[in-house]
Amino acid sequence: MDMHQSSVDLTSEAKSEISPLPEAVLPPTDTATAWLVVLASFLNLMLSIGVTTTYGVFLQYYKLEEFPDASTSFLSWIGTLQTASMCFFGIGAGVLCEHIDTRLLSLCGALISGLALIIASFCNSPWKLLLTQGLMFGAGGSLLYITGLTLPPQWFTKYRALATGIAIAGSGIGGLWLSFATRAMMTSIGRQWGLRITGLIIIGICGPTSWLMRMRFQAVRNERVIELAFLRDCRFALLFFAALFGACGFYIPFYFMPSYSAIVLGKSNSWGTSISSIMNGTSIFGRVAMGLVGDRVGSLNTLCTMTLLSCLGILVLWLPFTSVGPFVAAAVIFGLCSGGIVSLIPVVTANIFGVKRLPSTIGLLMLAYTFGDLISSPPAGAILDKYGHGTSFTSLIIYNGVFLALSTICDILLRITLSRKLWEKV
Repeated sequence: MDMHQSSVDLTSEAKSEISPLPEAVLPPTDTATAWLVVLASFLNLMLSIGVTTTYGVFLQYYKLEEFPDASTSFLSWIGTLQTASMCFFGIGAGVLCEHIDTRLLSLCGALISGLALIIASFCNSPWKLLLTQGLMFGAGGSLLYITGLTLPPQWFTKYRALATGIAIAGSGIGGLWLSFATRAMMTSIGRQWGLRITGLIIIGICGPTSWLMRMRFQAVRNERVIELAFLRDCRFALLFFAALFGACGFYIPFYFMPSYSAIVLGKSNSWGTSISSIMNGTSIFGRVAMGLVGDRVGSLNTLCTMTLLSCLGILVLWLPFTSVGPFVAAAVIFGLCSGGIVSLIPVVTANIFGVKRLPSTIGLLMLAYTFGDLISSPPAGAILDKYGHGTSFTSLIIYNGVFLALSTICDILLRITLSRKLWEKV
């Protein structure tokens, strides 16, 4: 079966299995209702992914103040399990989105993830935090994450990349203000109350707005829970490995740049928090701006460029220098370009495979994110401890850059597979 025929088969199968309604009777796209879905998705991602991107602040606090005798690698596992479990449970969440009311799933996600942080506030050892702040939060966050990630592309045609970018910008905005808020709360009222307040915020905001999280397509129950035809498509394989290697390279700077600023550059803890906020702030702009660019020049073309620039920021600016200027420049470039990567993966997936089974398709990609996250920060922490003796980050930075380079290669191969015309919009 050739590539074009495979694409046709996938599309026709999806149409026959997913929506019993003709396109004319489905809710229209690019409407006010669609933008309300974007708003609710924005809030879901702000308080799920946004919380995970601030773990660098917690890691710094745990290592330097609360658990100084614990290894960096083990403490990294808390944040890693937070994201990895969010991605792993996201596989099932994607399937559930096609069979259960997404508004109910979003509400459950708000309750579980909020309670996870409240319970974590009573924990006083790293392994208990691993189960609560890590595993339990990830399980609840997966429902917020998948609904927030997959619903906006369904409600748009003309502004699909822009709408998805705006929704995903919520995670950057969440990371931006939560970084400062977390540091301020830990300083003034302690880690315990900081976690409790964050948990209550998640329940108080995402709970009520869950009512807006409605699927545009009505799925039909069928025997195939996951569309296995995707697994035979080389385009999906390339996208899968691009996502896997991209996930490996994405979280390392967010987790370790704050510690680098304190250990190598000799800056204060609050300065490290500022670096985390700089990356989140530029990431916000990148997610929206690259959505606009993607709608004009092609989402995959933009994705290839952003992955390449992220790689260059790490290897060309962070690796060879140990001064403030290049380090801040690397943080800005990585935040800007990695933000584009995050917002464009769902759009590329929707453009190639269609939107009707987007939740379960994204769910399959969550497996890549799960493995990617597991082999990113914990091994990076072990590399820092073993080869850098906790103070030299050279090996860790190389480890980070190699994964981004591999992701770039996969993106380019996918682009060539779809079209070899250099200036074509893909």
